[in-house]
Amino acid sequence: MDRQPEGVVRPPGETLTEAQRLLDVGMPFHAHEVLEDAWKSGPDEERGLWRGLAQLAVGLTHAARGNAAGSAALLARGAESIAPYAGGGPCGAGEAQGTGGPYGIDVAGLTRWAAALEDDVRGDGGPVSPAARAPRLRMR
Repeated sequence: MDRQPEGVVRPPGETLTEAQRLLDVGMPFHAHEVLEDAWKSGPDEERGLWRGLAQLAVGLTHAARGNAAGSAALLARGAESIAPYAGGGPCGAGEAQGTGGPYGIDVAGLTRWAAALEDDVRGDGGPVSPAARAPRLRMR
């Protein structure tokens, strides 16, 4: 499938919806491109959040390709980047209060997902199914 178009500016909710759709169908690199657009076009106080989400998607991409070392490094880096946004901060989006993170992002769940996938790829190093291992970006 063709790459996602670059430089598309979407509202945060639309970004998350499109990235989740791509993750769910096993296209984590394409999801990374959507999240990367948000990282590059979003406000400074949210750049770490979007960068971290993009890193998690690329970590899954590497896991699907059997690159255990690359996957583990990106999953750890992505989880570290999103951790400060638990509870809505530091961007302090008012709508995020009580939802786990800005825009309903499940920061704690994503951090646990990244650690579990990192353990799995370090354990056997074999490729994983990206659709089967797709994370949930938002709290349900």
